Amino acid sequence: MDARRYELATLAAALRLRSSYCSLAHGAVLIDRHVGDDVVREVAQRREPADLTPVDRAVIRLADKVAAGAADMTAEDLDELRELGLDDAEVLDVVLAAAARCFFSTVLDAVGAQPDAAYAGLDPRVRDALTVGRPIAS
Repeated sequence: MDARRYELATLAAALRLRSSYCSLAHGAVLIDRHVGDDVVREVAQRREPADLTPVDRAVIRLADKVAAGAADMTAEDLDELRELGLDDAEVLDVVLAAAARCFFSTVLDAVGAQPDAAYAGLDPRVRDALTVGRPIAS
């Protein structure tokens, strides 16, 4: 999976899990390397940015579903990406990225890790949209 798709899937899962640490970290990477502030803020606000491709938007939706509760998913939840041209290995990559984020975000929150103070320097509109759980460390 390319880095952009990985970051989109990871951000979507982190947001669903209310992991400020991971949302801020991966949102910042997306802004720095792949998309603008407005796109990240819209994703954080559960909107579907027009600047993203249909595949990008479907990746976000699937990663969100995985993080929301994979036990409630059905085979049809995977079909949207297949219909957009992704093969089974590419769909699995999205599922694996989201599932890995579930593990890592849970560990960070379980030990009380706060997002690094450096994230306080992000544009306040983006920072506030991505701070979905624990506050940024002071």
